[in-house]
Amino acid sequence: MSADEITDSDPFDAIVDAPFDSALSERYLVYALSTITARSLPDLRDGLKPVHRRLLWTMRQLKLDPSSGFKKSARVVGEVIGKYHPHGDTAAYDAMVRLAQDFALRYPLVEGQGNFGNIDGDNAAAYRYTEARLTKTAMRLMEGLDAGTVDFIPTYNNEEEEPEIMPGLFPNLLANGASGIAVGMATNIPSHNVAEIVDATLEVIDNPHVEHARLMELFKGPDFATGGIVAESADAVAQAYETGRGSFRVRGRFHAAEAEKAEDREAGIERLGGGQWQLVISEIPYQVAKGKLIEQIAAAIADKKLPILEDVRDESDAQIRIVLVPRSRNVDPELLKESLYKLTDLETRFGLNLNVLDANRTPMVMGLKELLNNWVASQIDILQRRSRHRLEQIARRLELVEGYITAFLNLDRVIEIIRYEDDPKAVMMEEFSLTDRQAEAILNMRLRSLRKLEEMQLRGEKDDLLKEQEELEKLLGSPARQRTRLKRDLSALRKEYGPETELGRRRTTIAEAAPAVEFSMDAMIEKEPVTIILSQKGWVRGAKGHLPLDQEFKYKEGDAPAYVLHAQTTDKLLLATDKGRFFTLGADKLPGARGFGEPVRNTLDIDATAQIVAVIVHKPGQRLLLAADTGKGFGATTDDLLAETRKGRQVVNLKGDAKLVVAHAIEDGHDHVAVVGDNRKLVVFNLEELPQLARGQGVTLQRYRDGGLSDATTFTLADGLSWTMGGKEGRTRTEGEMWQWKVARGGAGRMPPQGFPRDNKFG
Repeated sequence: MSADEITDSDPFDAIVDAPFDSALSERYLVYALSTITARSLPDLRDGLKPVHRRLLWTMRQLKLDPSSGFKKSARVVGEVIGKYHPHGDTAAYDAMVRLAQDFALRYPLVEGQGNFGNIDGDNAAAYRYTEARLTKTAMRLMEGLDAGTVDFIPTYNNEEEEPEIMPGLFPNLLANGASGIAVGMATNIPSHNVAEIVDATLEVIDNPHVEHARLMELFKGPDFATGGIVAESADAVAQAYETGRGSFRVRGRFHAAEAEKAEDREAGIERLGGGQWQLVISEIPYQVAKGKLIEQIAAAIADKKLPILEDVRDESDAQIRIVLVPRSRNVDPELLKESLYKLTDLETRFGLNLNVLDANRTPMVMGLKELLNNWVASQIDILQRRSRHRLEQIARRLELVEGYITAFLNLDRVIEIIRYEDDPKAVMMEEFSLTDRQAEAILNMRLRSLRKLEEMQLRGEKDDLLKEQEELEKLLGSPARQRTRLKRDLSALRKEYGPETELGRRRTTIAEAAPAVEFSMDAMIEKEPVTIILSQKGWVRGAKGHLPLDQEFKYKEGDAPAYVLHAQTTDKLLLATDKGRFFTLGADKLPGARGFGEPVRNTLDIDATAQIVAVIVHKPGQRLLLAADTGKGFGATTDDLLAETRKGRQVVNLKGDAKLVVAHAIEDGHDHVAVVGDNRKLVVFNLEELPQLARGQGVTLQRYRDGGLSDATTFTLADGLSWTMGGKEGRTRTEGEMWQWKVARGGAGRMPPQGFPRDNKFG
């Protein structure tokens, strides 16, 4: 080869200069359209994607009908990817496995033998181990393939042909649903009940202007393979189907088949005697793996997110049976159910997206009525094509039958021509005015057919064919007859999949959920008395029961008591620090009192330099008096102070070295505030003058020339102000004439009554 020839064939000569963005967009658009139309979205007419259609077609070619034996899945997959679907064997086998799973498909199209996976989430065995054949439903879907009902298109290598769609009357799109993610669009269609689909379709045929609400009375909504409950109102479900987009909650079902009382059976409660009981889950939401669900419940127990649940057991066999054992017989079953719905996949959300390819292979989101109208139109088209194909067959057969009859009427002459003529075909065609096909058929007749009886049969066949031809011509000429025929065929299909059949009965209940039981972690904690002990160095513990508050407790060496108070395990504790930050601690999460407890800073992010100045038991609506040593303060409610995180909530804004010194509960009936300073001056003012804030610096409670605020409290003016006298007896003293110290908020005050404690604390 010369150098010139090498230069002429240089591959770089084929390079085309083009803007990168336009080249990329053109190529990506081709890929996107291919993904949308040939992979991810189902066809409205048969509800199948190409891979599923090719699987069914291959199995039909292999004669794997329900009455024949099974064949290895490997054989099916090999045929599919070799002849029709040039993709990976794993993808093809996974698609085939899904068609066989009765927990994935409402009406399985493949009958599997061997391990085809399970609802626990385990995968199917390799295709060399499993076998498969078609189900009756699949045969229903493919009925009419040999009757000229659909176009056949060449395969990817032009060696074979495959049907463009499956022509059967089975409404597979809605019956089995579909899901897929394409480029820039997706589809998610649940399965539905065939009898209800047929009822809605018949209504659309009878009344093209039917209201959507009437359709939904017949159609109802999803009917999942795994049953469960759609926890939405019928109106909410109807609204989703009107537009083709929406979502609804799907819940598992609690049902105790062995329970004696009907209400217990429906609630899933099994009584064990002695007041003990357990809950039974009999159905789980669609597409939730049972193994994963049980792991979620077990993890919630281990993480103490479900403290009212003791144990979960899987007692399933062919039927699902998940047993839940509550912590105590006093647990509210409805609360337990509600908590499981919120914490696990026992409640999921199914997003409805009726995005399908129409008859022109255009992706479109349709409402229910539009979808049914399009499907009816496709079935009418298939009916017309089947009728025209049959008319062609009848015409061809009539031609032959008439030729045979002519031959029988002139049998001796026909035999003579065959015996003596050199070209019997031409002679017969000319003498009896026969067509080429008629003459060829007569010449190919067997001698045994030349019986007298045959003529009568032929005349009977001709009459039958003419009658059928007339009926078909009437059918093709009358849209009303076509609709009537379609209705008759649909009614026959409904009997096969009726609600009284095992396959046809509705599995999913559509029922609006009852108002949710108020769900909070507090409600799930068993209420028990507890004594809270917090030491000066910040070690906290909880002793069971309400112990005497003056009891001697053990502390680490060098430590001493700071706060001892009574509470319930369901209570929240508010810990206030001198930096104005409030922290929340659950009384149920405290370490036991056998040891010294644990440092509270292990649980809460309390600054190492901060000191705890108050421990308060939260009660809804409880008011607090908050005051800093600067003399500023305000009122707050404990509801506003609860913190969700361990970092706490900054409530009192402090400047410089200022500290929060008072966090005091305001008792019911208290109407006045008493404030005492380091200067031993006392001021009393009306509680109404104290502003109510959720956060801030507050207002001036008392004015000082030197020092700051020492203590503050609230009291009822009519009852007088009390303070502790100190000493072991714990005596108190009450001064009834406190009106003498009453001034407007922010006053300097005057010296307190005689006998007021020297430490300037109310006690």
